[in-house]
Amino acid sequence: MHPYPHIYTVQTDGTPEGDVSLSSPGLPVLATAPPAEFDGPGDRWSPETLLCGAVADCVILSFRGVARAQKLSWTSLKCEVQGTLERVEGKTRFTQILVKAALVVPEGTDHEKALKAVERAEHVCLISNSLVAERRLEATVTYG
Repeated sequence: MHPYPHIYTVQTDGTPEGDVSLSSPGLPVLATAPPAEFDGPGDRWSPETLLCGAVADCVILSFRGVARAQKLSWTSLKCEVQGTLERVEGKTRFTQILVKAALVVPEGTDHEKALKAVERAEHVCLISNSLVAERRLEATVTYG
């Protein structure tokens, strides 16, 4: 890992109507629009879905590191994130981030160790740690 601080740069390009284009050096351009709840088309990534996606992605990438450090074998981790957006004290913000994580591990894996690894991954996720919203984790571990 590179030493801190890490700097991430994203550029946007928008006009009065249509998509907003997000770009970052070396990455494909991503078209975004408001979600249907804000009278957008509802068929593109929005700031709201991008934030929830960033949490889900971060939990899985964090889990990879936690599992590797703990030498925990695993088959898959599915992560669904539900973000609750509300108006609080005159500001619209996410008030809760619910992470539903479903981990599949090989038969014979210590269930408690696997569950703790998922909890640890959510706990160290830098995206979640950067948010003000209440965080909840619902995790399951199955064998397969």
